[in-house]
Amino acid sequence: MTEKRWTLPRYGLLGLLLPLLETGTAAAQETAAPALDSGDTAWMLTATALVLMMTIPGLVLFYGGMVRKQNVLSVAMQVFATACVSTIVWMVIGYSLAFSEGTAVVGGLSNLFLAGLVPDAVSGTIPETVFMTFQMTFAIITPALIVGAFVERMKFPAMLLFVIAWGILVYAPVTHWVWGGGFLGEAGVLDYAGGTVVHINSGVAGLIAAYVVGRRRGYPKEPMPPHNLVYTLTGAALLWVGWFGFNAGSALAADGAAGMAMAVTQIASAAAALSWMVCEWVLRGKPSVLGIASGAVGGLVAVTPASGFVLPGGALAIGLLAGIACFWGATWLKNRLGYDDSLDAFGVHGIGGTVGAILTGVFAAEIVGGTPGLLEGNAVQVWIQIKGVIATIVWSALATFVILKVIDLLVGLRVDPDTEIEGLDLRLHGETVH
Repeated sequence: MTEKRWTLPRYGLLGLLLPLLETGTAAAQETAAPALDSGDTAWMLTATALVLMMTIPGLVLFYGGMVRKQNVLSVAMQVFATACVSTIVWMVIGYSLAFSEGTAVVGGLSNLFLAGLVPDAVSGTIPETVFMTFQMTFAIITPALIVGAFVERMKFPAMLLFVIAWGILVYAPVTHWVWGGGFLGEAGVLDYAGGTVVHINSGVAGLIAAYVVGRRRGYPKEPMPPHNLVYTLTGAALLWVGWFGFNAGSALAADGAAGMAMAVTQIASAAAALSWMVCEWVLRGKPSVLGIASGAVGGLVAVTPASGFVLPGGALAIGLLAGIACFWGATWLKNRLGYDDSLDAFGVHGIGGTVGAILTGVFAAEIVGGTPGLLEGNAVQVWIQIKGVIATIVWSALATFVILKVIDLLVGLRVDPDTEIEGLDLRLHGETVH
């Protein structure tokens, strides 16, 4: 009788264990925590600093140069204080309301006071601390943009209360709608870096503030020229450079998406600056420094929602159209409706953000962001974008109006006539620019 012998496979004992090892490795890969990428982290640290630079010093100089000399310090103080207040609001509750798990309308309270934020927490391929701080810089600049609508006439305590309430009740929920798992993101609204969240939101709030607070004394009969356009142009330049952090940083990685976002941001801004300049040159006889600076910012605003979804050709078209639209909003529309949006928060950010959000649905390229737009046969994307715009406008307008009315009852919104005539710098802050 021949003895049967049991033999090991070709690779011996390892051959028996190999399938088990492979299965275990696959399971480990599925459950492994996301890997931290040092290149992505380095870029996002840089992008975060760039976006903060947009507010301080960028917006400080941009707005500070456009007001009258007796109010330049008050505007600088308002923007700088907004950066400080918004930082604390974001830390205490804003980040939680925007990005923690909640409903389709607002996040929960699980991350109050940044609970759970530890050094080794990861968001994608970057530390969550970096993601939180990057988003904090957006929460800083958005209410700071609104300041431009009510400069030279709002009480400082009222402004501080407004920034706190608006950041909690308006900015954080809208951020959740779009980026935090809320209903606009789920509906397919394309907003790469803040067309709805930042620009439409702040622009509409600025328009409501301009109406509620009222016009500056003497406006529009008395001339109120900018006090230092060199400040304004320098501020616009800092905004332009910082915007690469704003848009390219929204890729949350150092990759091709960030590179495309950077390219289209540059193209759209330059195109809008030139189209505003040409409009002004044709209609008013001379191209102005204030005009080309405002046009550049309008282009940056308009390409913000589109920056992760369009090709360079789409960015060129968005920029050219945005420059024209923002010029119209800051001149004809403002004069026709009679509101005193002092530094054109609505004319540039509200109009530019709306134009950019809708045109994102037109020029979106599937090869860039995965979603085709109207020109690639997806006409419904334009309607989706319009619904996102409408939702943002309605909530921002309604909530801003209520917030301002409550603050008016509590501390009053407007300074007294003597303070407004003499200037807020000396009366409110005890300082002047000589």
